[in-house]
Amino acid sequence: MRCPYSLSPLAASLCLIGSLALPTGGAQAQEVVPKLQAMCPLGYVDTFNGKCSPLGVITYTVAPTRGEACDSGWVNIGGGYCRRQ
Repeated sequence: MRCPYSLSPLAASLCLIGSLALPTGGAQAQEVVPKLQAMCPLGYVDTFNGKCSPLGVITYTVAPTRGEACDSGWVNIGGGYCRRQ
């Protein structure tokens, strides 16, 4: 969603809220992912609250495997996830 540059503060706020509410397709880079299996994916650490957080400042684009092989261009990183290469 693109917003015009010259907006009143109210219109700018509504434009920002509208752009945040738009659904996004596909996988995105995640800082924290749900823990799907006993171990976290490669490059993630267990935060002991049912979630896995990446090591360092790098965020990966990951998607759950759902018990199937990873799609072309993706690599299995364990923990029930594939990472985009």
